[in-house]
Amino acid sequence: MNYKKITETASNYDNLEQMDTQSLLENINREDQKVAAAVHLVIPAIIKLVDELALRFEKGGRLFYIGAGTSGRLGILDASEIPPTFGMPHERVVGIIAGGDIAIRKAVENAEDNAEQAWLDLKEHEITKDDVLVGIAASGTTPYVIGGIYEARANGILTACITNNPGSPLVEAAEIPIAVNVGPEFVTGSTRMKSGTSQKLVLNMISTALMIKIGRVRGNKMVNMQLSNDKLVDRGTRYLVEALAISYEEAEKLLKIHGSVHDATEAYKVK
Repeated sequence: MNYKKITETASNYDNLEQMDTQSLLENINREDQKVAAAVHLVIPAIIKLVDELALRFEKGGRLFYIGAGTSGRLGILDASEIPPTFGMPHERVVGIIAGGDIAIRKAVENAEDNAEQAWLDLKEHEITKDDVLVGIAASGTTPYVIGGIYEARANGILTACITNNPGSPLVEAAEIPIAVNVGPEFVTGSTRMKSGTSQKLVLNMISTALMIKIGRVRGNKMVNMQLSNDKLVDRGTRYLVEALAISYEEAEKLLKIHGSVHDATEAYKVK
C-alpha cells in the first residue's frame, strides 16, 4: 500500500541540540498548539463511534482498546480511569497492550510484531458482537493492532481505530477510522509527542462523551464516582449540598450511607 507516512516525515526544526532551553520549549509548544485543531477535523468520525458505543453499552456491551508502546499505554490509562471517575465496573472498558502488563512500564521486544496475539488476548476476555474494539497505533502499521482489528471484524465485532497516518493499513482495516493528521513530530518520528497527545485527546472525548450519554454524569457533575479517598468524599458532599440545598453535615452522612452522589440524590428525593 502506497501512502505517505506522516509520522516519519522530517521535523519542521533542525539542529535541536543547538537550541537553548527557551527555544526548545517554545517550539515544542508551538507544535502542540496544532494538535487540537487536527482533532477537531475528525469529530465526525468520533461522533459515529460514540453513538455506536452508546447503543451497545445500553445492552451490556464493552469497549476494548488494543495498542503497543505509547498507544497501548494511553488506552490502558483511559480504561483505568473509568471506574473511579464514573463508577463503572472495570471490565466494561478494557485496555490491552502488546506484551502484556509488563509492557506498561517496560518495552517488550517484538511484541507489537505478532499479528495473531491481539485476538488471543481479546478471546481471554470473551469478546462478543455486543462489544466494540478500538485499535490505537500512531503509525497505522502495527501488526498486533491490525491483526486484532481484522480478526474482530471477521467475527462480527464493530471496529474502530485511532491513528496519525491517514491512508494507512489500520485505516483500511477498521470500520470507523479516526485518523488525526498532526504533521511531523518535533523530534522526527517521536510519536510519544504530538501523535500521543492527539490520541489522549480523542480517548478523552470518546470515553467522556460515552459516559455522559449513558447517564454517568448529571448536570456537569460526576455523580457515580468511587468514594475512594477523602478528596472525593468531600467533592461528592459538596455536590449534594449544591444539588439538594442541605447542610454539609447532612450531605456527608447521606453520601456515606448510599455510596454515591447519584444514589444519595435519588434516596433524598423519595424521603
